[in-house]
Amino acid sequence: MTSPLYTASVPVLLQMLRAMSDVLKKAEAHATEKKIDPNALLQARLFPDMFPLVRQVQIAADFAKGISSRLAGAEVPSWPDTEVSFADLQALIAKALAHVESFKPEQFDLSESREIVLRPGTPKEKKLTASAYLLHYGLPQFFFHVTTTYALLRHNGVEVGKRDYMGAY
Repeated sequence: MTSPLYTASVPVLLQMLRAMSDVLKKAEAHATEKKIDPNALLQARLFPDMFPLVRQVQIAADFAKGISSRLAGAEVPSWPDTEVSFADLQALIAKALAHVESFKPEQFDLSESREIVLRPGTPKEKKLTASAYLLHYGLPQFFFHVTTTYALLRHNGVEVGKRDYMGAY
């Protein structure tokens, strides 16, 4: 039987990463069609104290790789946040997809007994069971940044709807 934590993480992360990639393709096409500087969308924010679109995508990718790695008991890879264009963001999402897809369901068999330690050795260290990490921290954080990416683009006139956000399932 496949681990419930695998079922609740990997397919969901893959679905939403693919949907985010498709939404970004629509955004790039929108910018081209309307003769909008792509940076107007890439640096868009919902409010001045929020991260811009580029950073939202980077963080979503970080959570996808972190969730899958931690639940599989693997090292979380470190990727530099150097993306500045739609092409860079697509490459980042492709890298995140490949990373998440690299895990086999059996790597999650012991995940329910794993303790996930966030920010180890710091005053902000937090220890969570794997299920608490996934359901109460990892997925909510991931969805926040995917949703914010969608909202930034929709707010800026990109014609996307709920089907685009959800992707294929």
